[in-house]
Amino acid sequence: MSSRSWLLMFVIAATLTTICRKVESAYEADKIVKLPGQPEVSFQQYAGYVTVDETQKRELFYYFVEAATNSSTKPLVLWLNGGPGCSSIGAGAFSEHGPFQPNAAGVLVHNDYSWNTEANMLYLESPAGVGFSYSANTSFYNLVNDTITAKDSLAFLQRWLLKFPEYKTRDLFITGESYAGHYVPQLAQLIVESGSKISLKGIAIGNPLLEFDTDFNGEGSYYWSHSLISDHTYQLVNTMCNFSQLTRESLSSSSSFSKPCEFVAAQINAEWPHINFDSYDVTSDVCLLDGESQFGSQEQHSSLASRFHPVSSLRSKQSGVRKQEAGGKSIDLCVQGETSTYLNRKDVQEAMHAKLVGVSSWGFCSDLVNYDYYNLEIPTIGVVGSLVGSGVRALVYSGDQDSVLPFIGTRILVNRLAKEMGLNTTVPYKAWFDFDKQVGGWTQVYGENNKLSFATIRGASHMAPFSSPKRSLALFAAFVAGRPLAA
Repeated sequence: MSSRSWLLMFVIAATLTTICRKVESAYEADKIVKLPGQPEVSFQQYAGYVTVDETQKRELFYYFVEAATNSSTKPLVLWLNGGPGCSSIGAGAFSEHGPFQPNAAGVLVHNDYSWNTEANMLYLESPAGVGFSYSANTSFYNLVNDTITAKDSLAFLQRWLLKFPEYKTRDLFITGESYAGHYVPQLAQLIVESGSKISLKGIAIGNPLLEFDTDFNGEGSYYWSHSLISDHTYQLVNTMCNFSQLTRESLSSSSSFSKPCEFVAAQINAEWPHINFDSYDVTSDVCLLDGESQFGSQEQHSSLASRFHPVSSLRSKQSGVRKQEAGGKSIDLCVQGETSTYLNRKDVQEAMHAKLVGVSSWGFCSDLVNYDYYNLEIPTIGVVGSLVGSGVRALVYSGDQDSVLPFIGTRILVNRLAKEMGLNTTVPYKAWFDFDKQVGGWTQVYGENNKLSFATIRGASHMAPFSSPKRSLALFAAFVAGRPLAA
């Protein structure tokens, strides 16, 4: 071999070594050695920032948890919480289905029903201004919308995969809940339309906002069927001002309702005034401070409009009672407050390579981001249909104790979509069973190979993996494996 050939091989080898070292250094810089108060685990964790806009200096923060076993073969799952403007790390990772949950003592307790038993879990705080994510150009916060959020999330995912190249060809599932009924399908649509090589296999969205009127009008039926309002008030809702109109007016810039809606809202308020009641989990107790009761401590309902505002979903819960999930573990009703305390600790932020930019503390939902609430009225059920038509599996599920985005509207929308697409029912509506052979909920599947599925989770709230972790894990495990729920 000539000296020139040897020189060329040397240059190539040196270049590859440099590239590998750069990738490894980016990888290693984000590695979490150990979170404060964390039990010993065998899997790796990473957290840090990905720049999505160099000009505006927008940085999105992520937390990544490798699968507990066989991480090299298990799929990658991106989780997005809704709001809009609420944290996927505070809610999804530390309150719902991440590997740990903080307790009142600031110690991380292992979550037996963590979703990283089935997949490599990636949690993203999006858009910028949520959680630890930020924009150096603060004018960005003045009006954020679905289009910007989806584009930034795609930029994040593409650049994150450059940082973690071993996941470039891994099967990807995009999941989320609530307003992620917009985030998830819109991001998935961008991936499909961009011709990206990302191996998108499916989406799963829980208690999602898919179509404003159908979803929120389901609230009225749910309130009445669960004895939250009287027959008389339900009649007023159906004849004078329905729940979608109540919600629409609560989101408007006007400080008052129209006369008909004001009358209906006052009637509803009269039937459960000053009650610390969780509309997102109607059968649950709530987290109470010492000496509190469920009467008289619901500050967020001090005005009529606030009761019907759908974006006030995540409340800090400081300390108090517990409840028991049927056949399962004790549920810490105060985990959101404990998570907030934990993520605001300096040692935790240092361990996660996080920083506070433009805010004095980390919060569950952003006070910085002025989200364009007109986007709530953009229907996304058609986007779900487009994705299914392109070969992306879709699971739409509902915790059946959520009154804000109840299963009633969701089931109507999924069934209507299946009919419009000409998808035959392949699994008729029936009960499915959890790991303990108890009824986990009900399900219906449309199209071959589980193209489109609807499922309820029995006894679960708006944040189903929080209130029903075992059943939610059973549903998630079946989804990523591509199999129907156990019958």
